[in-house]
Order: sequence, then C-alpha cells, then structure tokens
Amino acid sequence: MSKRGGFPGMGGFGGMNINNLMKEAKKMQADLEKNQAELSAKEFESSAGGGAISVKVSGDKQIKEINIQKDVVDPDDVEMLQDLIMTCVNEALRKVDEAQAASMGKYNIPGLM
Repeated sequence: MSKRGGFPGMGGFGGMNINNLMKEAKKMQADLEKNQAELSAKEFESSAGGGAISVKVSGDKQIKEINIQKDVVDPDDVEMLQDLIMTCVNEALRKVDEAQAASMGKYNIPGLM
C-alpha cells in the first residue's frame, strides 16, 4: 500500500484514497436512502374519464385511494369502467416512475439506470 492509503501504482484511484472513496460511497448511500424515503412518503394522483375516476398511489407504488363517480358505473358497460380504472392506475404509476427517475438521475452511477 502506498503512503496515501491507495493502491501502489494506481494513484489512489485518481488521486482519491480508499478511505475517501468509502466515505463518498457511504454518503451517496445515505442520500439514496433519504431520497427513497422522501419519494415513498409522496402521493401521486391521476384521473381518467374527465375526472370520473381518480387514483392516488404512494411513491412506493401502493394504491392508497380509488374514487369512482356514481354516474360512470353502468352495469351494461363494465368494460369501460375497467378500462378507465386501468388507465388511471397506470398513469399514476407512470408518474411515480418519472419522479423516481428524476430523483435518481442526479446520481451518475454507471449501470444503475
């Protein structure tokens, strides 16, 4: 080992010794965990059918609430109601994915995203 704490002949990982590298990795891990906790605490909402259906999901993709207006419930057209719910849920989950990608985008970690 060199006097700087890095590996001989490697310049201490571009001038950074292994201790500093580990500190940076721990800090990044703590930041990632904090961002994930903040994202999990957020709620994302979506609606479909002109507001006839609305869905709230948490940042960890758990459905928290589904609201269906009475006038959209037609026993003769269950398929439309199913499509509206599916569209609404998928849109809410897409919003979570976008927020997650934006949150993780500030960490430039090769192979992560």
